[in-house]
Amino acid sequence: MTTLQSASRRRRAFAAAGAVSAGLLVLSACDKPTPLATITTGTASVHSEATCGGEGDALKTSELSKCLKDKGIESIKVDPEETVRFGVDPEIADEGWTILMNGQPLTDSSKKTYRTVPGSVFFNAQYGASGSSTLVTIKEGEQDVTGLWSFKLEKDS
Repeated sequence: MTTLQSASRRRRAFAAAGAVSAGLLVLSACDKPTPLATITTGTASVHSEATCGGEGDALKTSELSKCLKDKGIESIKVDPEETVRFGVDPEIADEGWTILMNGQPLTDSSKKTYRTVPGSVFFNAQYGASGSSTLVTIKEGEQDVTGLWSFKLEKDS
């Protein structure tokens, strides 16, 4: 074997070891992502991991109010004449989920992965809306709250 072939093999072995090490480092730094919740209206869609929780453990009451006031959440423009579609990963559906509007239940708990609500509801004072935006939260859990996914719906007129 020539010196050139030997050096080439060493470089390939070193590169392979480096790639494996880098891959393991990346994997060890990652937490398992929480399940996703998605809102779609018209042709627009937005999705998010849990704002709080989402890992199966019950949230404390003190955490809930803080989470419902969380800033920096995903937003989507909603035409009041359009249907708003809510979709959740099966892990959320298995626990049961409820749509909250400004912190108050808008729907009963469901174990389906998909629900629809008329867009006009989110800007109707009869349902507790005020102004041109509404905080909508998906609450996971029927007895204990185990996760919250929040979105801001903005009126698109």
